[in-house]
Amino acid sequence: MEKVISISNITKEYKMGKIIVPALRGIDLEINKGEFVAVIGPSGSGKSTLMHILGCLDTPTDGKYFLNGIDLNERKKRQLAEIRNKQIGFVFQTFNLLPHLNIQKNVELPLMYAGFSPKKRASVAKQVLVNVGLGDRLRHKPSELSGGQRQRVAIARAIVNNPALILADEPTGNLDTTSGADIIGIFKDLHKQGHTVIMVTHDPVVAKQANKVINIVDGKIANGNLN
Repeated sequence: MEKVISISNITKEYKMGKIIVPALRGIDLEINKGEFVAVIGPSGSGKSTLMHILGCLDTPTDGKYFLNGIDLNERKKRQLAEIRNKQIGFVFQTFNLLPHLNIQKNVELPLMYAGFSPKKRASVAKQVLVNVGLGDRLRHKPSELSGGQRQRVAIARAIVNNPALILADEPTGNLDTTSGADIIGIFKDLHKQGHTVIMVTHDPVVAKQANKVINIVDGKIANGNLN
């Protein structure tokens, strides 16, 4: 199968004064195109550090990382930023929407950075918002929406560029049970459509909705599949 992620012996260390704190201790991981993977682990286990490295928001201390066939080793920050915009869609617990823009303009942002014309990005953003059930809210500001609706906007923004990888960091953490279930339903639908989704969560019930569950403990993979 086509691999979206291939990492080998990834380590990450942080310096705190004279003390070196290991966050990741030799992670080996392969994720195929179209998989829906949950990453779970206790606080401080290294799952957020792993997410940041997978999302090109941070670089490993050592090890190899290939994303969608692209060798990310030794890439400069500007190059990683370009890869993030083209290859990765992010969904955050706190939505990270711009409050002064309506939801259509929020979703258009990745397309603007990618150089799409105003007409094209408006058309694509509208369609993606229709697909997540918000076609009647295009001119609404984020403050005029519920938490679940704001997370739908965040998902629309994440997928509007048709990225190789969707990374979701605690996407249900700020939602009630019903809204959280709706959001997981959208991720499951995206998976059925062929998208590759990696979701960090602390909730084992949420994690079980994925097709594969990776358990991170003390910076290592403790169990490759809990399902």
